[in-house]
Amino acid sequence: MTFLRNLAKHNDRAWFQPRKAEFEALLREPMLAIVRKITDAMLDFAPDHVRPAEKSLFRIYRDTRFSSDKRPYKTHVAAWWSHQGLQKTSGAGYYFHVSPKEVIIAAGAYMPEKEQLAQVRHWLLDNHAEFRALLKKPAVRRAFSEFEGNALTRPPKGFPCDHPALDLIQCRQWGLAATLPAKTALDAKFAGLVIRYFRLAAPIVDALNTPIAAALAPKKKVLFGLH
Repeated sequence: MTFLRNLAKHNDRAWFQPRKAEFEALLREPMLAIVRKITDAMLDFAPDHVRPAEKSLFRIYRDTRFSSDKRPYKTHVAAWWSHQGLQKTSGAGYYFHVSPKEVIIAAGAYMPEKEQLAQVRHWLLDNHAEFRALLKKPAVRRAFSEFEGNALTRPPKGFPCDHPALDLIQCRQWGLAATLPAKTALDAKFAGLVIRYFRLAAPIVDALNTPIAAALAPKKKVLFGLH
């Protein structure tokens, strides 16, 4: 935590580079150890999201190519488990980050690609009641808040304006998030806590990935007019 606070004050290469080994020892390696514990547990409830810890952990370096903010380093450490076969930040998955201000644990589709947006929206036309039921489970509501959704102001093109799922269809992201005190990350049982949150959110992540995964599945060949 002290390292991250200092990085926020001295967010430049001249400060970070001489302390890179310190970053590796205090942040990257402990994060990798936590990510591995979580990934091992996900074999039970999210096997399609299991991947090497190094691929789940985000780099500390910011992508400044298209940003007016040229600070080179993030001031938090984070990990994301995407669905196998999807780009790292697309689809629905599992996320947490640690900063000196807070711990955030989240799950859902935060940056779905354009085609994935359409797939989820069409799926919601017929499955909105089941999806709402997952979001309204008492244990889920006690643990999480829903994403605000970054919603459109009008129905997407081609979707009815009077559909009972319109509020969900207008969203550009779907999922859950919980904000916890920063000191939570210092607890020896932190990995277990993240696992419990992820396990609660697993049915919602699976639901969101259902139409996306179906679109990725190889199409059956047609032989002599028969499937």
